Amino acid sequence: MTGTAGEGVARDDPSGRDGVAVPDVRVLVVDDQPLLRHSLRVLVDGASGTVVVGEAATGSEAVARAHALVPDVVLMDIRMPGGDGIEATRRITASPALAGTRVLVLSMFELDEYVYGALRAGASGFLLKDAHPEQLLDAVRRTHAGDALFAPAILARLVEHYVDRPAARPALTPRETEVLAHVARGLSNDEVAAALVISVKTVKTHVGNLLAKLHARDRAQLVIAAYESGLVGVA
Repeated sequence: MTGTAGEGVARDDPSGRDGVAVPDVRVLVVDDQPLLRHSLRVLVDGASGTVVVGEAATGSEAVARAHALVPDVVLMDIRMPGGDGIEATRRITASPALAGTRVLVLSMFELDEYVYGALRAGASGFLLKDAHPEQLLDAVRRTHAGDALFAPAILARLVEHYVDRPAARPALTPRETEVLAHVARGLSNDEVAAALVISVKTVKTHVGNLLAKLHARDRAQLVIAAYESGLVGVA
């Protein structure tokens, strides 16, 4: 690797074809505890393919730093003083200038109204703060790739606890509804294709249509919209 970590330069990826360098996933760390921010920086900077480009201690600072740095992923502590992690998430995900930035929420508890609030605000998933380091790094990479980052069972419990009433149901085709149900269960495109005996390309087309119809920015938001609209029931 050449350059400094903060520059987010590309590193050689052994899994890449023909030795082509793959850009690092650029991460903004947001937490009001300096020790935790430092620990997260050491972890992310020490891994292959990820780099911390900045830190923030408050929600307002996170929004400003996100606009200045345009990170790929924001590791967001939502229970900072004032609870401003949710508003910061909303402002980041609503900004056209940050259309490619994803927010990964860090929480102490699985069933937490703050977690659900952040997901509704546009976060792409959440991770418990006591997760293993490799789980966090995997979560950062998967968030950047657009994957949903929570177990469907956990999301179902969040919806069951915090959704007051279903949103309006969009008009979906029967096949789109089937694909949505499988996505909400946490299946990958390959797994959905196998379950419905269709091609992966067809699944991707349906997912694209679902994202547009449900006004979702990624798979995580698609799953939330599915539960809130009543298109997928809570188990």
